[in-house]
Amino acid sequence: MKELVEIIARALVDNPSSVNVTEETEGDTLIEKLNVSPDDMGKVIGKQGRIANAIRTVVKAAALKENKRVVVEII
Repeated sequence: MKELVEIIARALVDNPSSVNVTEETEGDTLIEKLNVSPDDMGKVIGKQGRIANAIRTVVKAAALKENKRVVVEII
């Protein structure tokens, strides 16, 4: 899941080298923390959070195939 979040985020931002994804496990839930530069934050979140919700939807769909729970946090 970490690689999927990285690929999507790097395609959206102007500075792909600043994209950093960390993975944490809390119980049976996998937490993906996406960190981008402050200049690119708006591109990852989008108007009214639409892009952020789309990223979460794609990751959740991929996680369902592997029977996992995944939460994407944008820091």
